[in-house]
Amino acid sequence: MLAELLQGTETGGFLLIKDSCSYSGRRLLRSFIKAALNREEPVHVLGFENSEEELKDELKTTQRLHFHNAYSDPLGWTDNPAFTVQRFCFEELARLVRQTSHPKPATLVIDSLSWILRHVGPPAVCRTLQQLKKGGAVRAVIGLLHADVHQRGTVGSVCHLATSVITVAPGMKGDEAVAKITRRSKSGKVTQDGEIFSIKEDLTVTVQTKASHPGHKQTDPEEQQTDPTANLTFNLRLSVTEREAKEKLALPFVFSKEKKTALLHSGQGSGQILYEPDANDDFDQEDPDDDLDV
Repeated sequence: MLAELLQGTETGGFLLIKDSCSYSGRRLLRSFIKAALNREEPVHVLGFENSEEELKDELKTTQRLHFHNAYSDPLGWTDNPAFTVQRFCFEELARLVRQTSHPKPATLVIDSLSWILRHVGPPAVCRTLQQLKKGGAVRAVIGLLHADVHQRGTVGSVCHLATSVITVAPGMKGDEAVAKITRRSKSGKVTQDGEIFSIKEDLTVTVQTKASHPGHKQTDPEEQQTDPTANLTFNLRLSVTEREAKEKLALPFVFSKEKKTALLHSGQGSGQILYEPDANDDFDQEDPDDDLDV
């Protein structure tokens, strides 16, 4: 599935690479940039966390690559900033892309969304991403998100907008990494897969095995279920012997088959209640509901 995504993100798609401090997804992001350039597609990069020189030095190519410098002055403290976080809106991004004419639609790469989310409200960022998906300004959007920097709700909101989410984590070997891939089709169907991959010096991605292979299975910390009985001073769990004794216990309000039969079909000698009216009993022969008859 990772190789399929590298061949080309669908039109109107939003690919999100989610990493953490344990493994950086930036080299995988640059592999997607290089794959798009190799397909002769124009790529616009919003660079907040790395310089243009560093990116071009690793890509080894500059054709059809348009770098918008948000690294030197991201907050606009100087007189002539190149690109700032305040300009991250649909109208401004569409204007930047239209400045360069290409026969093929462009791909917008955001490095990274975490920098923008730290200075712009998540609702505004999500609204811009949604407009980019539907507005036709770019062919596709590829973003990098540092999941351990934000609250879980913020990460979940951005992931919900993405058509594909690649969560990367370190593998068993030094040059290996694990990619957990979640894809959402236009019909709403969600598919998940896991793969072991490595990235060569030329940013070529090699998919090795499935992540479900023994010894390579990784668990996303966000998806781990919390045990409510952990760290308690008393035990809420039953042992095997206690569970068997509980199942054999006859509860007083549960009638067995024999008990039901005895109650419904009383035999001779069963108790009876006999009542003889007393002379002093107060009986009213009139029907108290006569006045209700119509």
